[in-house]
Amino acid sequence: MATVSVVIPAAGAGMRFATPENKILQPLAGRAIFLRTIDLFAARHDVCQILLVLSDRDIETVTRRYGEQLAGANVSLAGGGPTRAQSVRNALARVDEAAALVCVHDAVRPCVTRAEIDAVFAAAEQTGAAILAGPVHGTVKQVSVESLIERTVCREGLWQAQTPQVFDKALLRAAYARTIDAVTDDAQVVEAAGHAITVVPGQATNIKITTPADLALAEAILRARPAGRT
Repeated sequence: MATVSVVIPAAGAGMRFATPENKILQPLAGRAIFLRTIDLFAARHDVCQILLVLSDRDIETVTRRYGEQLAGANVSLAGGGPTRAQSVRNALARVDEAAALVCVHDAVRPCVTRAEIDAVFAAAEQTGAAILAGPVHGTVKQVSVESLIERTVCREGLWQAQTPQVFDKALLRAAYARTIDAVTDDAQVVEAAGHAITVVPGQATNIKITTPADLALAEAILRARPAGRT
């Protein structure tokens, strides 16, 4: 079983949530979103480190409100950058040298299951790079800036990336040493470095909370699960 360092980038402003504070602090079924996400990894025997990457302002807030809880879960805080990719690059400098793999997971994906994490960890240990993703089921349109349909995109072979995204530590560091302008996830960085990435099917319930409506949906997903099951 490979040892894993978990990086949770959360330095973004979350403008679509329209709240004065970072959306990760919003309560989800009585517990802050980011704490529920940390819970997914804190009790795992294969996780040696959890790095929560925050803006300087949020580091102060999170330390004041949740410092004791984070210390109990062996969570360290790291300063983020102006983009998600730069935040991950910053965190890679602090990854435990004992870790063989680095797992990057969105702070606002608290509904991923233990089975999904097990599967993507196992795939990354075998191949060096693996992500969760789900096939695109709806009809996809390319739309102009004037809000006019330009064409219908063939959805065959299209998958929507999720997290966790898990990589060999040396591979991810080498990939991030290259230019990372205009990338939207870690898999894209590794793709650009020329490495193949395994896709592990993820469930539609592994949602990313970006709006208040997503928060309500996430709560419904968690409440629908049997007690103690994630």
